[in-house]
Amino acid sequence: MKKILVTGGLGFIGSHTVVELQEKGFEVVIIDDLSNTTLSVLDNIADITGTKPEFHQIDLRIKSDVNNFFKNNKVDGIIHFAAFKAVGESVQNPLDYYENNIGSLVYILQEMRDRNIDNFIFSSSCTVYGQADELPITENAPVKKAESTYGNTKQIGEEIIQETCKAHGINAIALRYFNPIGAHESIKIGELPIGVPQNLIPYVTQTAAGIRKELSVFGDDYNTTDGTAVRDYIHVVDLAKAHIAALQRLLEKINKEKFEYFNVGTGTGSSVLEVIKAFEKAAKKSLNYKIVGRREGDITAAYADTTIANKELNWQTEKSLEEALASAWKWQQQQNK
Repeated sequence: MKKILVTGGLGFIGSHTVVELQEKGFEVVIIDDLSNTTLSVLDNIADITGTKPEFHQIDLRIKSDVNNFFKNNKVDGIIHFAAFKAVGESVQNPLDYYENNIGSLVYILQEMRDRNIDNFIFSSSCTVYGQADELPITENAPVKKAESTYGNTKQIGEEIIQETCKAHGINAIALRYFNPIGAHESIKIGELPIGVPQNLIPYVTQTAAGIRKELSVFGDDYNTTDGTAVRDYIHVVDLAKAHIAALQRLLEKINKEKFEYFNVGTGTGSSVLEVIKAFEKAAKKSLNYKIVGRREGDITAAYADTTIANKELNWQTEKSLEEALASAWKWQQQQNK
């Protein structure tokens, strides 16, 4: 049985990926600093899969703690989620984002180099493309100057990984996510931001639940059909399954390059107002929202061309926007009980 380290494994995408890994027969060890999640997620993963993963509470910014973990644990591969991820916040606190997102990545790659660990999956982002010239976005689209510090950490992260693969022979895949939403069908794990949500869907569900007074729609003057920003919203379970496909590609040694990258989305763009309407339909509930000014770091539109990921990873999305929104609402209702 292959043992896989999942950093940030109690977070939103990490926890869903841990479930998929365990259900595919992998042994999982999780590192998380609990800065944006709670320990209860560990028990909820165990409730779903019947197995509680091994867990270590470690701040990956502390090099000695990273070193001690690898000194005492042997793993066959790493899926690296642990990072700060809010676009707006990153513009306000750039140094925190560079320290956390870049420092922790370097420390992990150093351990992989020193201990001959292969197989690295990196949680990247479509923000690496910046304001894309053409839609849908293909993997051949130029990586432009990032619109936010968060996006820049992902660009820099990919460059570091690529150079490490070339110098030290590590095999790695960067998955460039679009916008993950939804919750596991068991409604035992989902998106649980601490404090005020930075992403659209948890703010939508918290507004619908009465936790937030109203939803702010950042800008209605974009060059889109209704003036609001367009994004590609992918169900988190579909995204989690893409990680399993990428990991198996490396374990089976069928990757074509030492460093590869794939767009992971649905291939369909939805505007903020379209998402609101779809949510109102799925939840059978009207939403209190208002239009406000644009948010710094946001781009007009981004949605994926998934042709290469579909072919190379033998993977495709299965769940619709409506299914994702319905599961997010069920998850929110579960939190209110």
